Amino acid sequence: MKTSAFSRKQEQFRKILFVARHNAGLTQVALAKKLGRPESFVSKFERGERRLDVVEFLEVARALSLDPARIITEFDGR
Repeated sequence: MKTSAFSRKQEQFRKILFVARHNAGLTQVALAKKLGRPESFVSKFERGERRLDVVEFLEVARALSLDPARIITEFDGR
C-alpha cells in the first residue's frame, strides 16, 4: 500500500476538507483560529505537506461543522 502524503487517496481526502472549508466560508486563517492552531497547520494539510491524525481530523471536521462519520463513509465509498 502506498503511504505517500501525495497518494491519490490522500489528495481526494484533502480536497474534501478544502471544499468543506470553502463551503463554510472560512479562510485558512479563520479555520486555524477556530482550531487554536497557526495558519500554517491548515495550509500544510491542505497542500499535503503533512497528514492529519484521527484526533486532528475530528477537530477539523467539528470546526467545519461536519459529521466526521459521514465524511469517512463518503470518502470510503469513492
